[in-house]
This record gives sequence, structure tokens and C-alpha cells, in this order.
Amino acid sequence: MVVDRLRRSVGLALLGGALWTLPTGAFAQSQYPDKPIRLIVPQAPGSATDTVARILAAELGPQLGQQVIVENKPGGALTIGIDLVAKAAPDGYTLGVGPIGALAVTRHMVARLPYNIERDLTPIALIARGHLLLAVSPTSDIKSVKDLIAQGKANPGKLSNASSSNGSPGHVGGELFKYMAGIDAVHVPYRGGAAATTDLIAGRVQFMFESLNSISPHAKSGSVRALAVSGDRRSPGFPDIPTVAEAGVPGYSAPTWSGVIGPAGLPRPIVQKLNEAVNRAIKTKAFVDRFGSIGDEPAGGTPEEFAQTIARDSAKWGDVVRRANVKLD
Repeated sequence: MVVDRLRRSVGLALLGGALWTLPTGAFAQSQYPDKPIRLIVPQAPGSATDTVARILAAELGPQLGQQVIVENKPGGALTIGIDLVAKAAPDGYTLGVGPIGALAVTRHMVARLPYNIERDLTPIALIARGHLLLAVSPTSDIKSVKDLIAQGKANPGKLSNASSSNGSPGHVGGELFKYMAGIDAVHVPYRGGAAATTDLIAGRVQFMFESLNSISPHAKSGSVRALAVSGDRRSPGFPDIPTVAEAGVPGYSAPTWSGVIGPAGLPRPIVQKLNEAVNRAIKTKAFVDRFGSIGDEPAGGTPEEFAQTIARDSAKWGDVVRRANVKLD
């Protein structure tokens, strides 16, 4: 019995020594997360990206066992919020929502980004894929994409297309549409989608591409006339609305997306834990139902797939920006 007690004492001492010599970082990773997580949104409250972030945060918190707190840091053509993520400590407690505009579009329009997207950020998981909605005023006599193209060709330079801002997905989506449809229209940027939609409803601008996430209530109420969605397939929330490609511009494709990002240097176990939690969160009934009501779809996938999406769409929209000579004010 004395020998057994001695063996147990030696075993406990060795175990204690092993725990004492564990790297602090490894121990912290195993306990992650043990405090609330900040989720930075590079746009204002009420924006499409903010809506995505808040729906996700409500479901992600329970998956991680910690509160996920959304913080809006708009400005600088989305660079202020993304820069905060890029310069955060790589401990998993400061994350961000990276929309397509920040990660694949405006990077080609800002002369000196304060970060390098590939070097300074870690893609974690795609949250959702969505559409832009091509819409006109209900007071307009434009009833289809073909009507819009016909009017544009008959009145070069006289139609105006609104967007939520210079460099927004709606802006470059409109530039791609005009190029592929062979029409000339004047781009009118606004400070936010709400103001642009208001002027569209009133007929002060003729058409616009806006995130379905933002404009779907107006499409459902009939305060705007929905002509088409921008993705490769129809929106499950609006199955009767054709894609732009179906409606008259073959090959047109301008889907949207957003994903969770972190700073560079995030330990792989933390990246993996977050990726798995996001993939579970976007499959919850609450998340699926909320997104179904606005017409977007849960995405998910691996960090590597998210990185490939960023690279592919950055190359595509870089070409559009250069061809259209799009610049930020």
C-alpha cells in the first residue's frame, strides 16, 4: 500500500510537471473562448453587412459558449473596420465580417490600403451568399431587363443608375451590367442604400443594383419593381424573379457574399474551432429562417474555400474596376 501511494504521488508530480511545462499559448487555445468576442462590422448599423453580422452573432454565441458582440466601425471605404481586424491581437477575440465589397472590390480603388488582405487577414468561413437586385421605380414604364436595355440604347447617357456608394457591389455590379448590355448610363452614388432606394421609388433615378438583403422589403411591398437578381441562380426567397443572365444579359454574374475574418497569425486550432462553430450556426433553424425571408442563403465551407472565393472575385472585380475607370472620391 505504501508502494501504491508512492507511485500515485510520483504520477501526480509528473503530471503536474507536464502541465506546468505546457506552452501558455497551447493552454489558452484549449480554453478558447473564455471571454466575449468582438465582431467588427466595417459598415453602419442597418447595412446589409450589419444585418448578416447580427443574425450570425445571435447563433454563433451559443455555439462557442460566449457572447459575440457586434461593433460597427464604418468609414474609409470599408477600410477602417477591416484595419481594426488586421491589427488586432491574433487570439480569436477580435474578428470581423468581411463583405465582398471590402475583400474583393474596393481594394482595387483605394490607393494605399493600410493592410494587405492576403498577408494581414485570416479567412475563417463564409457566412452567406446572396444577390444584388436590379430594380426600377414602379412609376417607370420599364417592365423588364430587355425594356431597360432598349431604353438605354435609345437614350445613351440619359438614364441614371443609383448605388449605395462609390465602390459598392451595387456600383460595380451596375458597371458590369452596362458593359455587357452595351448601354451608357450615369452612375449616381449615394451615402447608403436607403437614400438611393428612396430616390428610386420617387423616380429621380431610373434603376439601381442593391443588396437583396437591404431592398427585399421594398421588392415584396411593390414600392420598387424587381427586374432580376444578379447571381448565377434564382434567389430561393424570390423564385419568380429571373437572373440577369436569364432576363437578357447572357453570362452576367454578380453574386454577393460575406464571411468571418480574423487577423493574420491566428493559431490553426482557433481557426478550426471558429470555422466549425460558424458552419453549425448557419445551419440553425433561426439562421436559415431569417435568411430565407430576405432571399439570401447560408454558405459555410472551409477557410481554404473562403480564401479561394476572395482570390477569384478579387481578380474579376479588379478587371471591372480598371475597365470602367472606377475611382473613389
